[in-house]
Amino acid sequence: MACDTAAFKAYDVRGTYPDQLDEAGAYAIGRAFAEWLGAKRLAVGRDMRTMAPSMQDALIRGMLDAGADVDDIGQVGTEVLYHTVASGGHDGGIMVTASHNPKEYIGMKCVKRGAQPVGEESGLNEVRDGALEIVAAGLPEQAPLGAVVGTRREVDALPSYQDQVWSFVEADKIRPLKVVVDGGNGVGARLALPLLERLPLELHVYNDEPDGTFPNHEPNPLLEENRQFIIGKVKEHGADLGIAFDGDADRCFFVDDTGAFVDGDFITAVLAELTLRREPGSKILYDVRASRAVADMIEAAGGTAIASRVGHAFIKARIRKEDAAFAGEISGHYYFRGFHGVDTGVVPALMVLQLVSESGGGLSDLIDPIRAKYFISGEINSKVDDVPIKLQQLKETYADARITHVDGVSVDYDDWHFNVRPSNTEPLLRLNLESVVSRADMEAKRDEVLGIIRSTSRERIGHGA
Repeated sequence: MACDTAAFKAYDVRGTYPDQLDEAGAYAIGRAFAEWLGAKRLAVGRDMRTMAPSMQDALIRGMLDAGADVDDIGQVGTEVLYHTVASGGHDGGIMVTASHNPKEYIGMKCVKRGAQPVGEESGLNEVRDGALEIVAAGLPEQAPLGAVVGTRREVDALPSYQDQVWSFVEADKIRPLKVVVDGGNGVGARLALPLLERLPLELHVYNDEPDGTFPNHEPNPLLEENRQFIIGKVKEHGADLGIAFDGDADRCFFVDDTGAFVDGDFITAVLAELTLRREPGSKILYDVRASRAVADMIEAAGGTAIASRVGHAFIKARIRKEDAAFAGEISGHYYFRGFHGVDTGVVPALMVLQLVSESGGGLSDLIDPIRAKYFISGEINSKVDDVPIKLQQLKETYADARITHVDGVSVDYDDWHFNVRPSNTEPLLRLNLESVVSRADMEAKRDEVLGIIRSTSRERIGHGA
């Protein structure tokens, strides 16, 4: 019986199968979740991983034994589970997925009413403790004597989901683009293709069959080795753009017509512009790591730009608090008020198709003007011995800058800036830096800051020497 406490993370449950999580653990989590929530009606979906069907079955059995009725929505993307819970009046739900992780991983993303996340600060620790108690009691895989057992029904959630997503695209504005899609053998192609096929596109689709062994590459396009395939196919077909999904399809990534990967902050900037055309004057959230292009373009389009902590739990709560129309993270998560304020991979794919159609060229015609003004380092990780000391050293070194602490340490000068954030799970600092002068200036500033982060000395190091 595996229900390892190490599998309970800040925002979800995720571990290796079967040593950290197995079916017995899934049963205990399902039962504990339903009991903690006092749930009468729940929804459960799963991704394409080889162990996902048996893990989903065990999870549902636990929920049923806790007295909850369960809608089984089958193999879907995480955003379909979110949509089902938010639009169907469910008390909550769980998606059985390990997202972009390697094939030996399994996990769960838990939400309560309205598809609001359940994390360590919003109930996941209580679910963990309840599950461990069930396991410690010998895992009685049956409802208590005299208890009411819930009922399970299979539900086709895709039609309602597709209607919601389709509302984001103005189909008459889409021209006959040539598009490469890499499903990564996750569930993304299954979600996107029925919608993409309604549009006048020349589609070249690869790795669209869900396969939890990931025979072609892992479904994590943020890693350079995993996006070489789609880059090659975009060049081979002379495509206007390429679209790649991660494993559970709640993130999407783009390659332009030259074969260049497009950073998530630049996609956030252009999606913000389209959102503000539709909802003038709206508030838009962006994460603190992002290029200044995001805030600059939001404000130029008449919107209000608001910096947010990194992470879906923080952003989803902030969207509701601010009544923001849209939020984007550099990691490829995009959130829309019109899609329940949760992350979706298919909505941004459709919106980018519209933007490219309107540009009259390929995706590079949208992105190159931004690249010509904003020079970003991308995220760079460094192992450090003492995270607090390094953060203090950076603040002292750059004491003449504007320093804020929305998430980690952000240091701002007029012509360059950076954010350094500690990892939640490892002794790492994550650096994102940008110059608005030149690429050479960005590289020089990047190397300067990395020199401080990676130095063994704790003494203050002057900058600009």
